[in-house]
Amino acid sequence: MANIVQVEGLYKTYSTGRVEVEALRGVDFSVNPGEFVAVMGPSGSGKSTLFHIIGGLTPPTSGRVMLDGVDLASLSDAGRTRLRKNKVGFVFQKFNLLPSLTGQGNIDIARDIAGKSNGNGNHEYIDRITRLLGIDNRLEHRPSELSGGEQQRVALARALVNQPAIVLADEPTGNLDSQNSEIVLKMLRQSNQELGQTVLMITHNPEAATYGDRIIHMRDGSIVPPEKDRQWSLAHE
Repeated sequence: MANIVQVEGLYKTYSTGRVEVEALRGVDFSVNPGEFVAVMGPSGSGKSTLFHIIGGLTPPTSGRVMLDGVDLASLSDAGRTRLRKNKVGFVFQKFNLLPSLTGQGNIDIARDIAGKSNGNGNHEYIDRITRLLGIDNRLEHRPSELSGGEQQRVALARALVNQPAIVLADEPTGNLDSQNSEIVLKMLRQSNQELGQTVLMITHNPEAATYGDRIIHMRDGSIVPPEKDRQWSLAHE
């Protein structure tokens, strides 16, 4: 079975005046359909840069990303936008919900953007998602009327509603307390197990990373074996 994500020799260099910063240094890995993969590392390890490149939000300096069989480098800006609409669901640390819309409205807008409104959607699937996430009775409330955990679950429903090839979750519990973090992580895991949704989650939290089937450790822009990552952590405690 073909990989949903294939990353080969990925480098990313940012230039700030005369200073060049290597955010990624030769990253290689793949994600299989139906996997839940956690990418773990401290701030500055390159996790978010990797996220943005895989999601087609920024190009690499060199290397290749295949997303559901499509080489991102072969696409125009418009092509990458279409791919994001149809192939990728994003979940961010900040919920990014529109405050003027209800929970249902925030979910529906993702369908509108992807051109799947006006009765063309799978309403049974949408109902299944909202029940799975435990927000089916909260959809008529605006974000200000929802708890942080409920807002993130609405954001997760928005990411899942178009049945993307992959959900990219960037520190999805970063703005939540421990109780709501656990709820959201369990919901993310349930969407993986019960809906077969492929998930790539970026986190600096070791406890959050354990929800994945597999953990990829990053440090200084590179993937490192877990044992070397542990040795580094012990040496810097």
